[in-house]
Amino acid sequence: MSDARFARPRRAVVKVGSSSLRGASGTGVDRDLVADLARQIAAVRDGGTEVVLVTSGAVAAGLVGLGMDARPADLPSLQAAASVGQGRLMHTYAEAFAAHGVTCGQVLLTPDDVVQRERYLNARQTFTRLLELGAVPVVNENDTVATDELRFGDNDRLAALVASMLGADLLVLLSDVEGLFDGDPRVDPQAPLLDRVEDFALLDTRHFGSTGSDVGSGGMASKLEAARIASFSAAHAVIADARRADVIPDVVAGAAVGTWFLPAERRPDSRKLWIAFAKPSAGTLTVDEGAARALTQRGSSLLAAGIVDVGGSFAAGDAVEVRDPAGVAIARGLSSYAHDEVGRMRGRSSEALTREFGPAYERAVIHRDALVVLVRDAAAGAGRG
Repeated sequence: MSDARFARPRRAVVKVGSSSLRGASGTGVDRDLVADLARQIAAVRDGGTEVVLVTSGAVAAGLVGLGMDARPADLPSLQAAASVGQGRLMHTYAEAFAAHGVTCGQVLLTPDDVVQRERYLNARQTFTRLLELGAVPVVNENDTVATDELRFGDNDRLAALVASMLGADLLVLLSDVEGLFDGDPRVDPQAPLLDRVEDFALLDTRHFGSTGSDVGSGGMASKLEAARIASFSAAHAVIADARRADVIPDVVAGAAVGTWFLPAERRPDSRKLWIAFAKPSAGTLTVDEGAARALTQRGSSLLAAGIVDVGGSFAAGDAVEVRDPAGVAIARGLSSYAHDEVGRMRGRSSEALTREFGPAYERAVIHRDALVVLVRDAAAGAGRG
């Protein structure tokens, strides 16, 4: 009987961060590590697993060419560094993969590519075709044009969204640490490494650590969020050390490497995954205990009668977050009405809405087909505050 954590995945997304890729001087890209990652990915592909690589490092690669010794704080300088570094980074990967007879293709994404449904589907088709043609998609956020207001935030989240988009079986988050520790190892050197995580609700601030390095933007908190997205999408996720020998082949083979996050039993359909994670929330709806139970335990639509508060400014068709009385996010969905309409409707029965506003207001505020439950076993309201 095999003691592997999971069966070999058909498709995997591997993410490597700036803190792992940076050169010995603290800037630039470690070409030896890139060459070794390409070797490992080529070996995994030879074993029958398709691989998509999500890489940071464009800004770090551009710092050297621009004479900078640290990640700049202002957006124009970041974009300039990304502009110089993106070509350098891709050239390094192209050479590394070519040494193993593998072609790679650059895919630069912006949040609109996953937020707008049409562009989301088009991006998925591009990835699928690249993989069919035997290429390794090398993905990064298009930092040259991204703004503070419109960006993924970090490549951990980007990798998780790509894994969800492509129905990947495994997300590998390569970092400069071995995995997730039960505490901060910089404060407590004896903090044990967690082998597996089955319930994200059991994690708290002692697991998160600090945010990012001087050349990167992520941290343990962003990796945990990425692992949560992957798990919800019914994919395995593993956080592991990028510099561990043969880390990618070993993780893909199900070896006990790093910290393993177990997947949900069922994968939601593509549209619901898009609603859950890709489309940003434009507002909030707080519901009473009865509505929270109906949503999480019975899979009901959200009716106006169960809504007690409306937050934010949103239009019909926008994504909104649904919270229980304790403020816990239990669902996300597409609102059938604008925020001001929901404000007038809240707390009223369907009959009262029809009588007061007419038959146009008979619809659910969020129909069950446009609703994604994030907390399946929510005991609404008190008891989880």
